[in-house]
Amino acid sequence: MPLTIIHTHTLSQESQDNLLQTIPGDLTYHGDHYRLLHDELASKEKIITLRDQLQVDINNVPERFIADQVALLITDMDSTLISIECVDEIADFLGIKEQVAKITESAMRGEIDFNTSLQQRVGLLKDLDYSVLEKVYNERLALNPGAEKLIAGLQAMGIKTALVSGGFKYFTDRLKNRLNLDYTLSNVLDVNEVHLTGKVLGNIVNGEAKANFLVELAEKLGVDLNRTIAVGDGANDLLMLGRAGLGVAYRAKPKVQQQADVVLNHASLDAILHFIHPRN
Repeated sequence: MPLTIIHTHTLSQESQDNLLQTIPGDLTYHGDHYRLLHDELASKEKIITLRDQLQVDINNVPERFIADQVALLITDMDSTLISIECVDEIADFLGIKEQVAKITESAMRGEIDFNTSLQQRVGLLKDLDYSVLEKVYNERLALNPGAEKLIAGLQAMGIKTALVSGGFKYFTDRLKNRLNLDYTLSNVLDVNEVHLTGKVLGNIVNGEAKANFLVELAEKLGVDLNRTIAVGDGANDLLMLGRAGLGVAYRAKPKVQQQADVVLNHASLDAILHFIHPRN
């Protein structure tokens, strides 16, 4: 039976009545969220209407997703697992955060090519002291709400975790160690002694590379892609989200919210755990 998840631990009787009038079915409470089983899949229009009315995250679970056999979750880093865009914060130490942030925003909205945008932004960082990255990590980088609970929950179930980013290896390496993640992939900044050269070493980790990384990990683990979850917020995450069994748009750009399987705008990251429980 089709399943709709309501990501809130409190839902008034009036809201429950409104929900069941729009999507008739069997509504049950599961401690920190509600699950609605029904005969026919609720339309995207109905889901959007209910989200707006109730001001909570509501999502259909795609039929292809194998909810009780999830083997891998792969997540984007900047503005997804963490609350900042690292390149913008690095640029702040040169007094050009606004200039770089505009390029970042345009790339995340899918308005400009990601490779071009990254080369432009990294080029603007030329000659910056490499030690600034440590300052950004220590002083500005913060995990998004629910990140640690999500990772701990996945690990408790034996689900592998991967961090993939169009950002920089300096940060993904530290987050891997901090959260005990299984896999990472990101861009490597070129350094001349102690200063950034304004270039990226090797192939750029763009949208295609992210999607390929997901596929490669699934093959390595010997699992069907329908047993995977991908999480992201920007246009360069869309290919990855589309390949996964469940593509999650977390506080994402409009284009991503329109195309992803599910959308989280109100709940914290650990709400992703709601999707993993068996359907029945």
